[in-house]
Amino acid sequence: MAIVFIAIVIVLLAAHFAPELQRLRRFSWLRAWQGQSAAQGNAVLGLVIAIGVPALACLAVQLVVRDRGFGLPSLIFAVAMLFYCLGPRDLERDVEAVDKAPDSSRRLDALQALRPEEASAPLRFEANAVVEAAFTAGLRRVFGVIFWFAVAGPVGALLYRLAQLLAYTPAHAQALPAAQHVLAAKFARLLDWLPAHLIAFALALASDFDAVLKTWREYHTAHRQGYFCLDSGFLGAIARASVDADVEAGDGHAIDTSDPLVELDDAMTLIRRVLVVWLALIAVIVIAGTIGQA
Repeated sequence: MAIVFIAIVIVLLAAHFAPELQRLRRFSWLRAWQGQSAAQGNAVLGLVIAIGVPALACLAVQLVVRDRGFGLPSLIFAVAMLFYCLGPRDLERDVEAVDKAPDSSRRLDALQALRPEEASAPLRFEANAVVEAAFTAGLRRVFGVIFWFAVAGPVGALLYRLAQLLAYTPAHAQALPAAQHVLAAKFARLLDWLPAHLIAFALALASDFDAVLKTWREYHTAHRQGYFCLDSGFLGAIARASVDADVEAGDGHAIDTSDPLVELDDAMTLIRRVLVVWLALIAVIVIAGTIGQA
């Protein structure tokens, strides 16, 4: 677990200080590999081939380098795979581009980088829309990858990224047969469920606990799907409530919850807080494990 924590810190620092390295996150090989899975008549088998075979190759390397060279090969592989599976775009810089846009037209253009990839309509420059988009991007670009990396190592990060690509990225999703795409979307929602709830839990700690709990309950009551459905829409509702509570409290030195820029900036502030909470929890687990082995 110590390697997991160190790898996450190294990758987050590299992503922040060396953003040009994001050009290495290329999945063009997956598009070619999809041709093999698309030829399968069985949708489940096709999806297993598309996602499972690359994941098994990653797992094989993960097992080979484990416990070798005092953990250094394992750390190097973990850092490389986690960095590869993040993003692919940098959320901080996409939000910064919106903030620094010189006029409304270019601000709206910059905002589209936050739009969920499967969305067909342009993202509107409205407070609720930009907050939801920021947290959806945070889940898919950062938190989902980190969660499954913490659970299963490099293979977990790769599984999550491949599922997201096949479910939501048009270049990959549109190349899948309809039945396979339906399964890929369900698998992606399944992988999002736990990280989305952990983001909500961290928001409760980092923002307004009562607002988060109240919104979570109201969302599920209104949609009548049960607490264990794969719908992660509650995250957008909780994000809006948390940001509104933060802005109204004056944490960002502004109280206008209708200003999209104010709400977007506060959303990024909360996303950073959530990341700190996650890192703190992982650090506690590492320390507890070290003490337990002493």
